[in-house]
Amino acid sequence: MHESLAPALHRFVAVARTGHLTRAAEQIGVPQPTLSRAVARLEDELGVALFHRVGRGLRLTAAGRTLLPRAEAALAELATAAAELAGDADPATGRVAFGFLGTLGPEVVPRILRGFRAAHPRVRIELVQSRHADLLDRVRDGAVDLALTSPMPDEPGLAATALAEEELRLVVPAGHRLATRSGVDLAEVADEPFLLFARGYGLHGTVEAWCAQAGFRPHRAFEGGETATLRGLAGAGLGVALLPLGPDAPGVVQLPVRSPRTVRTLGMVHAAGDRPTPPVRDLRAFVAEHGPRLLAHGLPSAPWNA
Repeated sequence: MHESLAPALHRFVAVARTGHLTRAAEQIGVPQPTLSRAVARLEDELGVALFHRVGRGLRLTAAGRTLLPRAEAALAELATAAAELAGDADPATGRVAFGFLGTLGPEVVPRILRGFRAAHPRVRIELVQSRHADLLDRVRDGAVDLALTSPMPDEPGLAATALAEEELRLVVPAGHRLATRSGVDLAEVADEPFLLFARGYGLHGTVEAWCAQAGFRPHRAFEGGETATLRGLAGAGLGVALLPLGPDAPGVVQLPVRSPRTVRTLGMVHAAGDRPTPPVRDLRAFVAEHGPRLLAHGLPSAPWNA
């Protein structure tokens, strides 16, 4: 349908409600000739007459009576949508869709949100926790305004800002042959079963790349999506895993890896070249400015003893 249909329907409804071109033109603030031509163009486009003259006024035809309630409903929907969009863009009370990896949920994201909401207490933040591949898909299609993820993508449609580095350690059961070591080379576990993140998680490809650097392909014992599950299975002796450094847990030892360097980059990703609303722009700016400090403060750390 013609791109000018919405204003044409607005003018049609005005004439239909008043039954008079002059009064309708005054009501909506357009010259009468302009309104008359708009109605005529709409009739030509639809291929039906919408009005017939009765004295100095206009009366709806059967086609006009069919169109009127639908035109009013369509215009009401457009008005509702416009109001919703305006509300989402309001600098003080607008909406932001914020995505993040599950590993960042316990500490990092709450730190960021506390800091942002101190200055923007009424901005509505919709949170999306998901795996890396899904977060990128949502950024691409506009469902998420910004995402904290890893690894940083390199594609024209996405803007990526590196914010911090996170160390991953080799997790082994307490009775493992390497458990008493202060550091290991990844090649030392080349023949052992691995507990891996499933496809779609950023660490799936990252861990495989590190293993390739060490000269082997990992033997998959299990693939999952929860760090706590992989850590627990490692503690039960089902395999070894490369996981973000976490709190010490009974039955599990987290070993620093000397070679290769098992550190991933965490950062912010959003659509490149878009037109962000004020609240989206404000949160992106806050994360870019404060994210490195808040991420570093929120990630676990431990001394290197190798």
